[in-house]
Amino acid sequence: MTERKLRVLVGKPGLDGHDRGAKIISRAFRDAGFEIIYTGLHQTPEQIVAAAIQEDVDCVGLSILSGAHNTLLPQVCQILKEKKADDIVVFGGGVIPDDDIPGLKSAGIKEVFTPGTSTDDIVAWVRNNVHPRA
Repeated sequence: MTERKLRVLVGKPGLDGHDRGAKIISRAFRDAGFEIIYTGLHQTPEQIVAAAIQEDVDCVGLSILSGAHNTLLPQVCQILKEKKADDIVVFGGGVIPDDDIPGLKSAGIKEVFTPGTSTDDIVAWVRNNVHPRA
């Protein structure tokens, strides 16, 4: 019996209108054999969590360039916890200052990828740190 494909939700929280990076990483995940759910632009943390639960994903990748990462990314983790779905791994990427990364990790974000990180490195991290949920 083969293990099922990882299901990855890629979300764009907040008012950030730039989705090129989210589309690039979605394609890299697809090419790596993952199942992808892309929620599109301007999603609230509540919408992202609802989609993650409905789609039964294994992880959520959040792409953010707006500067609201310290508010929006932890909100996704908090809502997942409230919905008893905090076994869904959350990671983020985008324009996030290095000084903000420890706070995001303490809020539940498992990894943060900054500009210049290769898609191969992100795919490898997901392969090594995310497993299909039961």
